[in-house]
Amino acid sequence: MDLDIVGISRLQFAMTALYHFIFVPMTLGLSILVAVMETIYVATRRPIWRQITKFFGVLFGINFAVGVGTGLVMEFQFGMNWSYYSHYMGDIFGAPLAFEALMAFFLEATLVGMFYFGWDRITTKQHLLVTWGMAVGTNLSAMWILIANGWMQFPTAATINPYTMRMEMASVVGVIFSPVAQAKFLHVVTAGYTYAALFVIGVCSWFLLKKRHQEMSRRAIAAAAAFGLVGSISLIIMGDVSGIHVAEKQPMKMATIEGIWETEPAPAPFTVIAFPDQQARENHFAIKIPAVLGLISTHSTSKEIPGVKELIEQAQARVRNGIVAYDTMMQIQEYGKARQDAPAELLNRWNDTYKDLGYALLLKRYVDDPRTASDEQVLKAADDTLPVVWPLFWSFRIMVGLGFFFFALIAAFFYHAVKGCKFEDHPLLLRLAVWAIPLPVVACEMGWFVAEYGRQPWAVEGALPVAIAVSNLSAAAVLATVLGFIAIYTVLLVIMLKLMFRTVRKGPDPRELQPLPGDISMPGLSAASNA
Repeated sequence: MDLDIVGISRLQFAMTALYHFIFVPMTLGLSILVAVMETIYVATRRPIWRQITKFFGVLFGINFAVGVGTGLVMEFQFGMNWSYYSHYMGDIFGAPLAFEALMAFFLEATLVGMFYFGWDRITTKQHLLVTWGMAVGTNLSAMWILIANGWMQFPTAATINPYTMRMEMASVVGVIFSPVAQAKFLHVVTAGYTYAALFVIGVCSWFLLKKRHQEMSRRAIAAAAAFGLVGSISLIIMGDVSGIHVAEKQPMKMATIEGIWETEPAPAPFTVIAFPDQQARENHFAIKIPAVLGLISTHSTSKEIPGVKELIEQAQARVRNGIVAYDTMMQIQEYGKARQDAPAELLNRWNDTYKDLGYALLLKRYVDDPRTASDEQVLKAADDTLPVVWPLFWSFRIMVGLGFFFFALIAAFFYHAVKGCKFEDHPLLLRLAVWAIPLPVVACEMGWFVAEYGRQPWAVEGALPVAIAVSNLSAAAVLATVLGFIAIYTVLLVIMLKLMFRTVRKGPDPRELQPLPGDISMPGLSAASNA
């Protein structure tokens, strides 16, 4: 990445987004899992489930607070660091962003407060309703920002106004219910459910290895394993659905993450391991499984997956067609300045070519007016549609490999829970769960890297290049904020980890085992026996 204003602005947004997403999946999953735990308490009225709910509720709160703090900065970056993006896409992107802010800072935050301070102030069933409201609100908050991101991956239900050179929403329903956006939302939340389940299993496995809070840990692991098994299976299914959308809507991303340089006959093979060579545009030491990629990414045996070389040739044609769109738009704007309607011929030409305008804007990196671009500059612009392959190739495989590992690990705990086996009899499995606690963070970060870096050079796929979406700021000013944010976010991360470790080491409050009116006393289970 070049350390110019574009490169540094990208670095800043990537850094803040990756830091923020350390906390988001845990918040999404743990909010639902805590609600499930409290539901079991209300259904059984066994105090141990209230203890479990409150203990993991505290861990949820720590994660939620730091997540909100890191997310606030991202809201402001759109206007400060990506001002032309905000101008060009604001009519569409602003709506889901506003809904996300309302959900996160009004509904979600209010219900989180009621969850913590309402235990002794409202009835048990009312508190359960608050907890489920908090969980649903948390996930709906994520839905809106993921709708916005899904639209950036696949802009739909929108048109470009040639008079103003801004994108305008054609259908709010089309934006919200875009299949790409909905698949992204479900993929992210199921990742969060898997993450939360592994976190609960890992923490309780540590308790069991230390011979502490054994009764609580066994119950929490059983609940988390059942929840996580559903989440991990859904995660794999939604990953498959997302892969189909990528193959259809973002073919260059698909070709990049799979290292497909040449279009291969259908069904395409899956490359398990390879060392992509960007300069030679070929793979070294590739190990392939015949037909697998074609089957999982297209669900057919007849659809080809185009390779990088073919896609770059297609990009060249789209750049040239985009130049026609750019020229047409400039002529229409002249009529607009004169307060006249553009002739039908121009408008018809615009309707035939405007979808390739973004490809002409790629030329802005090399020339002020795309209409004056040379053939060499057109070739460079087309080549820019190819990201660096090797980091995407390996990031995708790390993410997928970890996803299947999570499923296997959770399934093992679920099996032992169903069989009624004591988890303490399997210390290696418990140790594996403890060491696996940070791995969902790695998988989630790899997933976002694939999603965001994989669509480069686009801020909005096929419509707005990153190079012209940036604000007119000095590189030094943005670099200073990057360094400042890294320092602040690192401090927040350290504080969060210390609070988490301190809370886990302290363990659940033994006083929560005292039965309340309406609770069922559990013979043989006391604060001492559970400690």
